[in-house]
Amino acid sequence: MISNIDIHSSVAVYVQIENHVQFAIASGRLGPGDQLPSVRELSERLEVNPNTVAKAYRDLEVMGLLYTRRGMGVFVNKGIETKCREECRKRIIGRLHEVIAEAKASGMDAEDVNEVVEKSLSIDSSPYGPTPPQLLNLAKATRKKSR
Repeated sequence: MISNIDIHSSVAVYVQIENHVQFAIASGRLGPGDQLPSVRELSERLEVNPNTVAKAYRDLEVMGLLYTRRGMGVFVNKGIETKCREECRKRIIGRLHEVIAEAKASGMDAEDVNEVVEKSLSIDSSPYGPTPPQLLNLAKATRKKSR
């Protein structure tokens, strides 16, 4: 489910954990009734403070995505897959729109943007990590444009 987080990211660690859980539910990797790792287990695996994991789990519980059974653990709620998928899509579409608007404002055209999108889709990377070098190389490449 959560293989890594990036402590150097501008996204808070607890938010990264929350997002990873939401992405796993939205994609079907986590289903109704599935148990999440304990706070201690996940904090050790990610090498973060247990309070950080506990905060993420509490927030996800408040959102209605998880529930806790005392002495048993934390589980994925039933009937939240569609809602979770729609919320993730809405958030991602909003961010993509913002980035594309910035790209257009900076002079990138559809061909430039599509090149970055295609390259990004071909690279196996996780959210919140550093930008892969293959993508950074695209920033250096300048095409001659006829105006």
